[in-house]
Amino acid sequence: MSALPARTAASLKGQPWRPAPLIRQPWLRWGLPLLGLAYLVAAFSTISVDWGRVARGLDRARTVFGGFLTPDFLSRWEFIQLGILESLAMTVAATALGIVLSVPFAFGAARNISPLPVYLACRAVVAAGRSFQEIVIAIFFVVMVGFGPLAGALTLAFATIGFLGKLLAEEIEEIDPRPLEAVRATGGSWLQQMAYGVVPQVLPRFVGLSVYRFDINFRESSVIGIVGAGGIGGALNTSISRYEYSTTAAILIVIIAIVLLTEYASGIIRKRVQ
Repeated sequence: MSALPARTAASLKGQPWRPAPLIRQPWLRWGLPLLGLAYLVAAFSTISVDWGRVARGLDRARTVFGGFLTPDFLSRWEFIQLGILESLAMTVAATALGIVLSVPFAFGAARNISPLPVYLACRAVVAAGRSFQEIVIAIFFVVMVGFGPLAGALTLAFATIGFLGKLLAEEIEEIDPRPLEAVRATGGSWLQQMAYGVVPQVLPRFVGLSVYRFDINFRESSVIGIVGAGGIGGALNTSISRYEYSTTAAILIVIIAIVLLTEYASGIIRKRVQ
């Protein structure tokens, strides 16, 4: 007679079945959590907390939140409007430029349609676009081209290339190869193979990703402006530095409203194209 499974044997003996422990050695099973806890305590102990400074910060927080209760849209409306229009212009330009430039890099970064040297080069560019936060990239572009919306647009375009390039390349690698092979069997050129065998399969997904990236770019434009890359983020930073917290509250409310509208619109568009 063959031996019963361990779970059945344990049940027959009246003992509840228990899964095997991930770490069999008891000293290691208990030692690792204790070591992690000790490291966590040591890490927190290195953070020097000035409780007097925390108390003063709470007093300042009351002043800040007091301004948020009375947002001021009127006295600095032209200032707010200029920042919003600048952010929208940056977002549109950066998204359009990023979409155009991301397509060749995405096709080159797809392993199933590109030779190895092209694949490695395009993958390196796409990885570089995804390796840094937008605010870090913005600092470099501000140094290169100076303060203003141009630095912001270049920053968002560079980030868009990394975002769309990676996701579109992964989409291309997962296509059904039969349409591509059919075009190749008829003697179609490489461009014809891409146009008729690849693009129809990835176009709906690419449109949805592009709309989603537009939504991301507008939100990021309010962050990179803090380092001088233009947009509503610059207006936000200026109002905070001037202690105009009522204006700060108004800017944040406008940003939230526009983000909600763009997110709602992008959601509708993505549902229609996918």
